[in-house]
Amino acid sequence: MESAVKTIPEALIYEMVDGQPIYYKGYKDYLSGDKQIEEILGSSYLQALIGTQLIIILSRLIDLKKYQLISNEVGLKFGKKSWRAADLAIYEKASLKDVPKVNKYLEIPPEIVIEIDTKADLEDIQDPLGYYHEKTDQLLNFGVDKVIWIFTDTRKVMVARQGEDWQIMDWSKDVEVMEGVRVNIVRIIDES
Repeated sequence: MESAVKTIPEALIYEMVDGQPIYYKGYKDYLSGDKQIEEILGSSYLQALIGTQLIIILSRLIDLKKYQLISNEVGLKFGKKSWRAADLAIYEKASLKDVPKVNKYLEIPPEIVIEIDTKADLEDIQDPLGYYHEKTDQLLNFGVDKVIWIFTDTRKVMVARQGEDWQIMDWSKDVEVMEGVRVNIVRIIDES
């Protein structure tokens, strides 16, 4: 008799925290045969639009001789069996100078991480809000100076900085990404 239980492929692990996998949202649809892996890994149109436009806008506003924009769920390795993914990371180029350009996760914290929603499956997490707080705390403890979350469902932006109170604002407000660089999510969507 064929086993009804499918093993979860490594490709469906979104993040790893202290050896515990956090799976991509929709992984159970793969296990039940309702979706292919490729259907689960993608972003929504709105998420992809915001992410792409942020890269375009930020590449015009920041000093690209000094900073490097990295996107596409860059892996940030905190330690053994512990890593997170970032939609967009902004690094000082000097911090990446000696890092080989190979297929490995980065072990150096970026200055800024920008997240658009999450691809993590939060269904079995007792407090889904806790996921965002824990990930943000881990990024800040890793050495990230600022974490910006853009939430498409609630149309809010959360900004967390080391040593400061976190802020939650409507996404129609300007958000300071770095000194002298502000973006407005509603304007990004409307002008796209």
